[in-house]
Amino acid sequence: MFLSQSTRHHQPCGPSDCLLKYVLVTTNLLFWALGLCVLGLGLWGLLEKESLTQERLESLGTDPMLTLATSGLALTLLCLVGCAGALRENSCLMRTFCTALLAVLASQVLAIIVAYGLQDWITGVLRAAMLGAVARYQDDTDLRFIIDEIQVGLQCCGAENYQDWEINSYFNCTAPGMWACSVPPSCCVDPLENGSVWNSQCGAGARRLDELTAHRVVFLGGCLGAVSRWIEHHSGLIGTVAITLLALQILMLLFTASLIWLSFHVDISCLL
Repeated sequence: MFLSQSTRHHQPCGPSDCLLKYVLVTTNLLFWALGLCVLGLGLWGLLEKESLTQERLESLGTDPMLTLATSGLALTLLCLVGCAGALRENSCLMRTFCTALLAVLASQVLAIIVAYGLQDWITGVLRAAMLGAVARYQDDTDLRFIIDEIQVGLQCCGAENYQDWEINSYFNCTAPGMWACSVPPSCCVDPLENGSVWNSQCGAGARRLDELTAHRVVFLGGCLGAVSRWIEHHSGLIGTVAITLLALQILMLLFTASLIWLSFHVDISCLL
């Protein structure tokens, strides 16, 4: 009568019980590995940009790599709780995991609904954010890194087109110096010299050229359109991945709830 109800009594589990248990453990291990990858990527970014040095600690709170590392750490810890709860058949840990997973799942579903219902508003916000990032390109290393990766990866330039760089005080046509009427090297069609060395001046004066000539030097199309085309082209893959992840989370939630229910009934039977 004094048996603890937080940990299930050690006794041979039934086939269905064991199946639920080890499927849940395996799924948690997969998400745990994913969390470690995200955590490692975030830490690598922080170290690569030297964000943890004393000079840059003040801006650490707005560093996107910190958000990435924090998300990876949270996912890793959550999956460890799920693994430990399933392996030990600990009701307290399983309830904690179930509650946290339900909250994560609900937030994802809410985000999908909001994104679907507010597509025009989100497009406007992204456009304003991209233009703001273009304007602050030289003043924020994180924004510069993100914009360069987007422009190189999607072969685009600016938010709507390459003329958007006029709003940047370093690249507009009235700016002093060699960067007047220019675009960053990440806009260039061929930003590498001899295939290996980054040519930082390949976009110099590109916006003084006529479009036919500029087209041979830099990408003219904006990144908002490129992102939209990329999403449309990969919509099947994105939908499959999203549905798979949601389905796995729902299964984990159901399996955890089933294990809690089985644990409760075994505890009750042992107390009688």
